[in-house]
This record gives sequence, structure tokens and C-alpha cells, in this order.
Amino acid sequence: MPALLEIKNLQVDFVSDETITTALKNISFTVDRGEIVAIVGESGSGKSVTSLSVLQLLPTPPAQFSNGEILFCKSNNETVDILKLPKEDLQSIRGNEVAMIFQEPMTSLNPVYTCGNQVMEAILLHQKLSKAAAKQKTIQLFEKVKLPDPSNIFNRYPHQLSGGQKQRVMIAMAMSCEPSLLIADEPTTALDVTVQKTILDLIKELQQQENMGVIFITHDLGVVAEIADRVIVMYKGEIAEQGTVEQIFKQPNHWYTKALLACRPVLHNKGERLPTVADFELTVDSLQMTEKKVGNTQLAVGKTSATTNNKPQTTNQSASFIKVENLNVWFPAKKTFLGKTTDYIKAVNDVSFEVIKGETLGLVGESGCGKTTLGRTLLRLIEPTSGKIIFDGNDLLAYPKEALRVMRKEIQIIFQDPYSSLNPRITIGSAIAEPLKVHNVISKEQQRKHKVIELLEKVNLKAEHFNRYPHEFSGGQRQRICIARALALNPSFIVCDESVSALDVSVQAQVLNLLNDLKKEFGFTSIFISHDLSVVRYISDRIIVMNKGVIEEEGNADDIYNHPQKEYTKQLIHSVPKGIIAG
Repeated sequence: MPALLEIKNLQVDFVSDETITTALKNISFTVDRGEIVAIVGESGSGKSVTSLSVLQLLPTPPAQFSNGEILFCKSNNETVDILKLPKEDLQSIRGNEVAMIFQEPMTSLNPVYTCGNQVMEAILLHQKLSKAAAKQKTIQLFEKVKLPDPSNIFNRYPHQLSGGQKQRVMIAMAMSCEPSLLIADEPTTALDVTVQKTILDLIKELQQQENMGVIFITHDLGVVAEIADRVIVMYKGEIAEQGTVEQIFKQPNHWYTKALLACRPVLHNKGERLPTVADFELTVDSLQMTEKKVGNTQLAVGKTSATTNNKPQTTNQSASFIKVENLNVWFPAKKTFLGKTTDYIKAVNDVSFEVIKGETLGLVGESGCGKTTLGRTLLRLIEPTSGKIIFDGNDLLAYPKEALRVMRKEIQIIFQDPYSSLNPRITIGSAIAEPLKVHNVISKEQQRKHKVIELLEKVNLKAEHFNRYPHEFSGGQRQRICIARALALNPSFIVCDESVSALDVSVQAQVLNLLNDLKKEFGFTSIFISHDLSVVRYISDRIIVMNKGVIEEEGNADDIYNHPQKEYTKQLIHSVPKGIIAG
């Protein structure tokens, strides 16, 4: 019996002006019915181009299919080359026999139509059903993907649903025509670990029920171990290696696979320098290579990834730098006709804790637990309802507006999405120089430029980047720019809000190493907010676990991670994809 999908020697080029960029270099692989094949690699490796090629969603031009075949076995057992299909035949396959779940559900769903109508549209397009029957089928699909109150969600708009619920609507839409092949492109990247686990379980359950073939695209090898049967590792448009999950995790052959496996924080002690892909790349052709063992995997690592413990040293362990007392941040939930508030959303509810000078405090919990609201309230970006924030002996809430503006030199934040926190119209040099100018730290322009270049070099960027715009950088580079901007005024306190959650595992390792190095050099106190407990355990001295606006548990990072006391914390840790070699 032929494979469900067979890609043979596929080459995809992108043509612009007179330059040709090869995105895929003669790649070949198969996907069978009832099999989950994971495609793994960093941004730019070609994994998304591969998936978009299968559905012919790449714009041509600039995309150009220079070589190869994409053979798909239809439900009637007829094998067709997708690259040669006329538009009408392609339309009958797209969304019907081959469906796709995209990375960002909010941009994939139309904000002006209800969720139910959008799924119904896909059903009516490909199946001969009445509107009433299509509606009934949509509600049944919502039940199948375990959405709460499916009849109610049918009439809701995308903005009224959480990230995990929106992703389930996308899965329902993809499953609506019972496809033979499902392509899932980074479907859990921006989700909490607990929501991620339920989505992974759901995809696996549906795949087994329908005997579908699944292409699962991700940069997270921990996720791969949870869901895949076979793994394809991609690097710079080529297949570095492929094999079963056990082969790839226990006996990787390619240095790039070894690098991806090695740089996950879950495998390393707190503060230990994380190896990165760049470290492995430098040592590939080197004769002076040393063997370093991580778990059951032999990893070839050179001198650049030495495991000297760069754990930040906390200064003056007893000095309380920030003290939060009975902090409340409530938002109106219901109002009477006359505007009187009758009910509140208690985002932060009677929270008290201390941050010791020089330490990194981890703040973890699911979306909606109040961690970002708490982080922003500490900087007075959100005004609290009541309570106290004592910063270095002074009540921050008592500061008038002008005094607070001066104080802002001492308190900075690194936001989750670096692209939306940088102005697309100004160069990154100007963006980093702006706080220096606003606070009149350096008055002369030439001196400011010199300081900015110094900061760029500290975050492993170059002087030539000064005049470039945000869109000219990768996600990891943009995050480093935001770190440089936060450090420009040499603050004593920094809040890192989900600052590595959307990054590739190797870029994440680079940013975590950088934060540890900079903390050692500048000695700032920080709060690190994340939903990923393995990352928080690696970077933090202590951890606070938040749930529904209150502190669930707090303590030493290793104690919380290895010996959690509360059921909620155990559930968070259980949901972290650890992979085979993590033990």
C-alpha cells in the first residue's frame, strides 16, 4: 500500500530581484496512515515551508518549486502529485483530505464571525449537509475536542475565548471533514504547559480514533517525545537526520540533533551554562573536542560550552529589597445600570512576599493566574486596588507622578513579545538610546551612541546593527535588543515577563545564559515570570507558584521543582514535557 504522503527530492527557492534563496534542499520523507511524524528544527530550518508546500499555501512568486514531487494518496486510493494539480482539484483536497492547525489561532480565526459559523463554513464547503445538520455536527465536534459548554461557544467570538479554547476550535475546524492527513504547525508554542498537555493528548486521541497521518511541526524536543512516532530533524533547509523517537533521543548521529537535545534547561543544574547550537557548530570541525555526557546521550562539546557554574551570586542574603504586603488588584466584572460595580475579577488577591537583594525570584502559573498583572503592578504600570509595595525601604505607591518618573530609572521590564514592544518606525539604536535621553543620563549624542554600541555588544549584537529596524532581526535578536534597552539605565530591579516563552530552544538557551552573565556583571534583582517550571527552576533562586490570583506555594527553586507540596504545583510539573533522556 502506498504511503499517505511521500515527498521526493523537494527543492523550494525564494526569488527576489536577482537573488535566489534556497529554503528546502532536495528533502525526501514519507508519512503513513496512523503515524505521527514530527518535524523539528529552529526558526529558518525550513519546517514551516515544508508544511505550507504540502497545501500549496506558499505565494508563487516569490516561492518557486524547482524540483521534486509531493505525492498524496487520496481516500479513493488514487495517488496524485500535489505540485501538478489544477486549482479546482487542489481546493477539494485542502481542508477536506489534508487539514492544517496553525501556530497562532487568533490570527487564523476571523474576529468578526462566531467560532461556530467558522467551523460550519468548512463543513458546508466540502460536505452536502443542510445548515441545521452542519450546526449539529459543529456542536458535536466542539464536544469531541472537549470545549466546555459547546452550544454556548458556538455563538461566541474568538476574542471571548482563552488561547487553549481557540486552539481547540482550530482543531475542531481541522477535524470537521475527517481528513486523512493533519498538519499541526507549532500548535502549542504559546500555551501554558497544562493547556499544552491537554492539546497534545487531544491530537493524539483524535489521530488514533480516525487513523490519521499527522505532521507535527515544533522546535521543542520535549513535546516530540510526548507525541511522535518518528522524528525528522531539519537544519538550514536540509534533513539532518530522521528516525524513531527512541533512536533520535538515545542515539542521535548528527551534531545538530545533539545540540538541540543538550540545550534544554530541564537537563541542567540551576545556573549552569547552557550549551547552544553555536557552541556545537564551532566544535564540529575542531580536533580538540571533548566528550560530555548528558543523560544517556553522548554529546560532543568543545571548550566554548564549558560547564563552569555561572550561577549568579546573591548579595546580602538577609536584605529585603522589595516587600509586598496584602496587595490587591481588582478589575470591575459587573456593573449596575447606574455604573456601580457589583462584582470584581480578583487578578491579584491579598498577595504578600519579599524579594531579597540580588536574587532572582521565579513567578509561575497558568494564564490568568495573575502573574503578569502582579509583575506590572510592582512597576506601577497597573495601579493596585490596595496594599503596599516597599521598594528599597520606600513605599512605591506613595510616590507622586514626577518622583515616580525619576524612580523608573531603577525599575525596568522586559516584555514577552519584543516585536510589539519595539517601535517599528525607529532604529534599534534610537530605541536603546531613548531612555538615556529621556532621563538625561548622557546629554551628548555621540556619547549616547557609544554607550548603545557598548550595550549591543554586551548582548552579543554588533555595532553595525545600530541603524537597523526591528523587522530586520530574528525573534531572539529582538529579545536581546529589549534586554539591552532595559539595561541602558543600569536598573537595580528588572521584571522579565515570559521573555523566553516563544523562542527556539537554542535561542532560549542563549538568552538565559545572557541573563545569567548580565546579572553577574550588573548585580540587579529580578523577577522572572513564566509558565514553564523547568525554565524557572533553572534561572531562579526561589519560586512563587500563583493560582487564581493567590500564592499557592513558595520556596527554594529546587525544592519546589523536586518536592512540590501542593496538588496544583504537582500538576504544573507533571505537564512539563521532559523527553526520554531527561529521566
